[in-house]
Amino acid sequence: MSDQDTRIPRRVKPKRVAELPRGYRSTRRGSKSAKSAKRAEKMDAVSTVFDRIGKSARNIGFVLAIGLAGLLLAVIAFLILAYAINGVVRWNAQRIAEKAGTAAGLDEKAKENLLIIGVEGEEAVGFLAMRVDRKGNQVFGIAIPDGAFLEVPGQGFERAGESFKAGPEVSLSMVSNYLTVPFRSYLVVPAETYRTVLKNQSVAGITESATASDLNETEKAALAKILADMPQKNTALVPLPVKPIKLGDQTYFEPQRAQVADLLKSWWGVDASQAAKVTRVIVYNGAGVPGIAGEAAQQLIRNGFRVVDTKNADSFDYKTTKVVVQDGPLKQGQEIVRVLGVGTAVSKPSDQDVADVIVIIGKDYKPPTGASGGKQ
Repeated sequence: MSDQDTRIPRRVKPKRVAELPRGYRSTRRGSKSAKSAKRAEKMDAVSTVFDRIGKSARNIGFVLAIGLAGLLLAVIAFLILAYAINGVVRWNAQRIAEKAGTAAGLDEKAKENLLIIGVEGEEAVGFLAMRVDRKGNQVFGIAIPDGAFLEVPGQGFERAGESFKAGPEVSLSMVSNYLTVPFRSYLVVPAETYRTVLKNQSVAGITESATASDLNETEKAALAKILADMPQKNTALVPLPVKPIKLGDQTYFEPQRAQVADLLKSWWGVDASQAAKVTRVIVYNGAGVPGIAGEAAQQLIRNGFRVVDTKNADSFDYKTTKVVVQDGPLKQGQEIVRVLGVGTAVSKPSDQDVADVIVIIGKDYKPPTGASGGKQ
């Protein structure tokens, strides 16, 4: 082995690394640029999240807007349809009401109604306003005493019994006018029969005992059969609710309107609020012809008007009939002109609350054939 091989290798000292300044970080994480990059990255991520949220919100808002718009259109369509349906219903109801208010419509409604007049000698002792319900197999009736204080066409407010002195047609008009229910047919029966019917609550045999009627024989026979088969339990005949009033040596009976209204509602289906809408008329005799105001009153009553009074005018020199509308539309007066066949309708509002229309009968008015009037 040579000396060269036996030499010990010299130790090599490691290079000294320069000490980094205190507070300095050698990693990229600690640099300002790294921090800025990191912040930018976070902001970009947050921005992306908000963009997605915003996009989702816009999508939801769009969907909601479409839904609300559709709902709004549906509501509008429903309202239009409902309004149209209500319009048709109102039109139909008005048409039915107008038809029912005509003479033909009132005649149809009067088919079930019959007035029984109890008579003793030449005097009426009472009036039974009766409804014969053929479908329901029932009979209802309100007995009006002769002393009831009512508007008698052509005579003004008078005892109901006074109406018969002018004829049974006047009694028909009186009852129709007061009850606001059309009556077209009557039977005149002896007072004994009249009282027995009310006492026994039975109408069997009443037709056969009639001494006068405007029904023909066929109609009376058909009515007799219906009444003969009517069970007593299905018959209800009640006295008119009244309040006695003493005037001198005479006793009158004031009808109690509220209680009568209940009977009319139950038995004839007449609503008091509807009855209150019937045109009220005062008829004056301005022609000087005895009974002519009563005849005009009956004609108006038969056509659905309510006559609240008949009397003489301030003069008998009216050549033409005057129709003055004091409360309500002019068409009320025009309809009266149509019914009477004469006159001119004018509007002249008034604060009085007795009548809606004032009619002054002139010399141009001609009563219909067969009419029967009273004193005025």
